[in-house]
Amino acid sequence: MSRKLLAAVEASSLKSEVPSFEIGDTVDVHTRILEGEKERVQIFNGVVIAKSGTGSREMFTVRRIVAGEGVERKFPLHSPKIGKIEVKRSGVSRRAKLYYLRDRSGKSTRLREKRDDVAAAAKATGKSKKAAATT
Repeated sequence: MSRKLLAAVEASSLKSEVPSFEIGDTVDVHTRILEGEKERVQIFNGVVIAKSGTGSREMFTVRRIVAGEGVERKFPLHSPKIGKIEVKRSGVSRRAKLYYLRDRSGKSTRLREKRDDVAAAAKATGKSKKAAATT
């Protein structure tokens, strides 16, 4: 009974349109910021290194390098302060959390880009992915 009640209360605070992004994707997070009486949008771009929680408590962590220093920020996915989330680049990840990127710097922090065009070409032509990639 209490779970159903909790789910009903939680459903009212969930966003209807949530963009789909994965761990390893490079995203732009548009955050609304109040400065006095004015409201502006600040963009935080970086790599999604973690996702956690479910429902209205779902969070994601974005990491970027600013002036040679790593900066991480956790965002609540269903927050009204989050304007929109744009996926700029899809990265290939074999892990659920990319905390190992904290120890790396320079080119070693880059992730391989997800190649959707090869899978689409293979499906359209009926060939294997390897054969579609070579043609």
